Amino acid sequence: MVSDMDYEAVAYQLAFIEFAWDVERALEFALFRTYAVPAISGLLVRTGNFTTQTRKRYDDTELLLSEPLEHGLSSERGQQAIDRINAIHGRFKIANEDMLYVLSTFVLEPIRWMARYGRRAFTPDEIRDWTDYYRAVGHKMGITEIPKEFEAFEAMNLAYETENFRYADSNRQIGDVTLDC
Repeated sequence: MVSDMDYEAVAYQLAFIEFAWDVERALEFALFRTYAVPAISGLLVRTGNFTTQTRKRYDDTELLLSEPLEHGLSSERGQQAIDRINAIHGRFKIANEDMLYVLSTFVLEPIRWMARYGRRAFTPDEIRDWTDYYRAVGHKMGITEIPKEFEAFEAMNLAYETENFRYADSNRQIGDVTLDC
């Protein structure tokens, strides 16, 4: 019987030991994909932080997401990072479907990256554990309607992108400042 907490150990192994460079690149692309959604890129433009302090904002995001992955979701550092993420997002009215979409990119992009470019694809067990890890992150962030299985995440992600990916000046603006940093 696999422990519920084993998914954290597997996610750590994948992200920091076995595929550290690949997972970091894939998560960069995950964030970049979210800029194709006007509701998301528009919020980033309106807050101003992402356009004026792009590198800091990106680094802060990476650090806050790394803490629970590196130290455990229930660790003091992991919980402080999740609390900080929630405090930052809590200042804005962000639709659950947008939060869920961003979460889905963190699930899907490393899996997609490894299948396309990695020295090997994630195994079915690794896909399950990676998905379960980010499901747990989503629950701690108060995101609702989180899919239970990888396939449901993928279907939700594709449906969301079909409905929400469209050009907006904010997409271009956030994309440009990201590429320039």
